[in-house]
Order: sequence, then structure tokens, then C-alpha cells
Amino acid sequence: MGMTDPEQSRRQFLAFLAASPLVAAAGFDRNAFARFIGESPDSPKRALGLAQHIAQQSAPQPPLITAAKDALDVFDFEPVAQQKIPIAHWGYLATGTDDDRTIQANREGFDRWALRARRLIDVSKIDASVSLFGTRYPTPIIINPVGSQKAFHPEGEIAVARAAKSQNHLQVLSTVATTSIEDAIAARGGPVWFQLYHQSDWAITRQIVQRAERAGAPAIVFTVDLLGGSNRETMIREARRDTRECIKCHLGGAPLPGISGRVDDRDNRRKPNLVGYEQQTPIMEVGTPTWEFIDRLKNATKMKVLIKGITTQEDAKLAVARGVDGLFVSNHGGRAENSMRATITSLPDVLLGAAGKIPVICDGGFRRGTDIFKAMALGATAIGIGRPYIWGLGAFGQEGVETVLAILRKEFEVVMKQSGTTSLAKITRDHITPR
Repeated sequence: MGMTDPEQSRRQFLAFLAASPLVAAAGFDRNAFARFIGESPDSPKRALGLAQHIAQQSAPQPPLITAAKDALDVFDFEPVAQQKIPIAHWGYLATGTDDDRTIQANREGFDRWALRARRLIDVSKIDASVSLFGTRYPTPIIINPVGSQKAFHPEGEIAVARAAKSQNHLQVLSTVATTSIEDAIAARGGPVWFQLYHQSDWAITRQIVQRAERAGAPAIVFTVDLLGGSNRETMIREARRDTRECIKCHLGGAPLPGISGRVDDRDNRRKPNLVGYEQQTPIMEVGTPTWEFIDRLKNATKMKVLIKGITTQEDAKLAVARGVDGLFVSNHGGRAENSMRATITSLPDVLLGAAGKIPVICDGGFRRGTDIFKAMALGATAIGIGRPYIWGLGAFGQEGVETVLAILRKEFEVVMKQSGTTSLAKITRDHITPR
């Protein structure tokens, strides 16, 4: 079948653009760009997306903000943070897996929904608070676990914990944080959940879990989407551009955090949650975890046990059957598998499996109050953010994190008012529609 006139015109335009000096000026390889044209039905669409990106890169850019208070949205923090954070560390933050298209898919997923605003409802007072396991927070915005935060700012997770205290947000601390669970809870002045990565020795895993419980963590969040590793090309490319010698932080000196996509237990000098445990008789794991591991984890603690990385109805049903206390619908911000499936798209599927029996938290690509509203309308209990608050941290430390949280809360509450919803319970599927 021949191409229609619009298709032919688009290909001709993209071929012209491929030869343009703008492509090289924006940092793209001309030959690679040209190959997009004609490879598959989706290739012109991808090339057109690149063309739009080139146009954005070539257009005059607004000046970078010089203070957190000057930010209009969370995106204003990204270029400032990129300027301040070392190249390799930025690559660790920015990377997805393979060609990073699941990161893009996460953002595009929100565009599939439009809002159905309601009028003439008294919205002079609204309540955006949510209760999670008996603790009430003023917003459904959770500070998700991100590892190695001192790679982005000297105070790292401590600055984030203080921001969480200031804004009264739930914080989830990573296993591979550069701050201990004890210090994070002290800085937060309240409950901090602990995110758990699988270790090769169950004797160590058990001690990590017991330590988090002793420290006062009310919940543990077991991450399951990196058990097969992750192909982080962007991270590796950016690290190769970094000429620093980082002997104090990295084995061999090369600044390659997260190189394997799995927890690397060879060098934990900057990972306080992975050191300081008793030498016990090893109980080595055989293979990667199965649902049996969830049973073992629940039997090892009185904390609530949640699973992070569930994206299907089938796995949600299995989690409920195993007595799991909650789920995070997550693809690790597009850095686990390159599924090309947005988490906002996976959310309804997981909610069907959970059947209203446990909290379901969604993360992945949340950047606007409208994004949060759409997830709540679909049925999420709360949402998690990662990169945006790290942009704030890298740009302006604690103040940057606080401002990111404040902007998202303000945007979300504005959408609630525009939609005529005075509480989270009032936000329903009737407030959104497919585009």
C-alpha cells in the first residue's frame, strides 16, 4: 500500500530536516536521525518527536532561575540541577533503560486523559489529605526512594528529610541511600518508610529489615522490578564523559554509580544501610526471589510490607493473596524494563487485581498537579515522585526540595478546585475522560 499524501509530506520534511545543520547543532547524529525515516511505521513518528526536540533546543532558552522562589513549575529546577551536578551523577539520575523510551512513555501516558471540570461547587475549603496506615499526610504526594542522594548535594537525604518534615510529607528511604535510616528518621522527626533491595544473603537481609524496624520505620517497601538487572545506556555514556577520579566513592575511581542496575555489594563505603551487621552463618539465596520470599519477609517483621514494581492485575492478585499490605505501581521511573507501558496506564490494571483491599500508590513521570489528579481519579491512593525533588535538591538543597513539593501541592489543589472536588474521596473517574 502506498503512502498517503500526509505521510509522504512528513517523510519529505523529515528528510529535509535530517540534512539541516540544526540536527548537528542540537547534538544528534545525522545518519542515525535519517535512519529513523522509513524503518517502520513508528519511525517517522519517532523522528518527528526528535524534530520537535531539535526545534526546542534551537529556540532561545529562558535564563536559568537563580533562587528556588523564582520557579514557576518543577521543570525550572532541572537545567539548574544539571548545571550543578557532575556529569556521571547526572547520567545516573537521568537514565532509563535501553533507549530511555519508557521514561518518555510515562510522561505521554498522562496525555491520554483529559479533565472534565465541574462548576458552581463551593471549593473555598478543600482537604487534599490522605491516611496511610494510620498516619495522615496533607497531600497524597510521597517522596519516593532515590539512591545516592549525596551525589546530587552534600546534604543528600538529610536535606530531603528536613524538607519532608517542613512540608509534612511521607519519605521513603532507599537501601542504597547515602544516609542511614536512623539519621533520616531523626532529620525527618517522624516516620520514614524503608525501601528494600534484595541481597544475596538472607542473613544480611533479615538484619537490614530488623534494623529498619528498630529505627522506627513503620513500613518496608520491597522493590521487585530490578531483580533482572537494567541496561542503563544513558548513564554509561554520561559517565564516560566524566574525567574525574573518584577513589573516595567508587571502586577503581570511575564515577559509575548503579552500573549494574542491581545493588553492588563490593563497595559500600557510601551506603550506611548496607554495613555494620553481625557476621552470621550465611543463608545464601538460590536464584532470584519468588513469592516465597514475600512470605519470608512478612514473617521477619511486624512492619507493613509493600511491594514496589507491580504493573499487572495478575501480580496484584497474587500480592493480595500473600497478605501484602500495599503496592507501588512502578517501572522504576523508566529505568527497570523498557516496557513502553506508562505506569498511569498500568494503574487501572493493578487496581482491578487489588480490588480495593490494599493501598495502591503510583509513581513514574509525575511532574504536574494535573498528573496527580488523573492518577487519583483512576483510583490511586497516593502518588510518588523521584526526579523532580532531586532536581530541587541538586539546584538549591533543602529549599529546592521544599519548593518542588509546594509547587506540586499548589498545582494539585488548583486542579481539585477547578474540578469541583473538595476532598480526595470526591475525585472519581467521572472527572476524567479519554482524549
